Amino acid sequence: NHWIVAVCFVLLALSGLALFSPAFFWLTGVFGTPQLARIVHPFVGVIMVAGFFVQFFRYFKHNFIDREDVKWMLAVKQALLGVEVGDIGKYNGGQKVMFWALAISMLLMTVSGILIWRAYFGFDITLVRLGAVVHAAAGAVMIGLIMVHVYAAIWVKGTIRAMWYGTVTRAWAKQHHRAWYRQVTGK
Repeated sequence: NHWIVAVCFVLLALSGLALFSPAFFWLTGVFGTPQLARIVHPFVGVIMVAGFFVQFFRYFKHNFIDREDVKWMLAVKQALLGVEVGDIGKYNGGQKVMFWALAISMLLMTVSGILIWRAYFGFDITLVRLGAVVHAAAGAVMIGLIMVHVYAAIWVKGTIRAMWYGTVTRAWAKQHHRAWYRQVTGK
C-alpha cells in the first residue's frame, strides 16, 4: 500500500507541477500529452487518497504525541546526529508530526481537488478558485513533506530495509525505538 501511494504521489506531483506552472509544463511529456496529464491527474488522485486513508486508519492509533515525543522533538538536533533521545515507541516525534501533517494536507488536497474537478462537479466559481489556491498550497506542503520523508529514510541507516521488506532488525529496533522493542519482545 505504501508503494502504491508513493507511485501515485510521484505521478501527481509531476502532473500537478506541470499543470500549475508553465516552467514545469515539459513534465507533461511523462504522460505523453498535456491532455492526458490533465485527464490522469484526478483519477490517480482518487487512487492515492484511497491508499492513503487505508494507511491512515491502520496507523493513526500509533501516532498520538506523548511526553517522550515532545522530548524527542525538543532534542531533534541530537537525534539528527545519531544520539537517541527519549524512550521512543513505534514512531518518534518527527514521524508522528509528519504523519499528522500529511494527513491534514491530504484532507485539504482531497476536498480542494473535488472542488476544482469541474468535469464532474458543478461548484460555484468562487469555490473553484478557493479550491485551486488551497490545492496548490497543500500540494506544495506535501511535496516538501515527502522530500523530508525520503531524506530521513535515507539518512537513518537501516530504514531502507524497512521500506523494502517491512521489517527491521532487532538491533535497529532496540537502538531507535526502545519502548517499541520492549513491547514487541517483552524484554
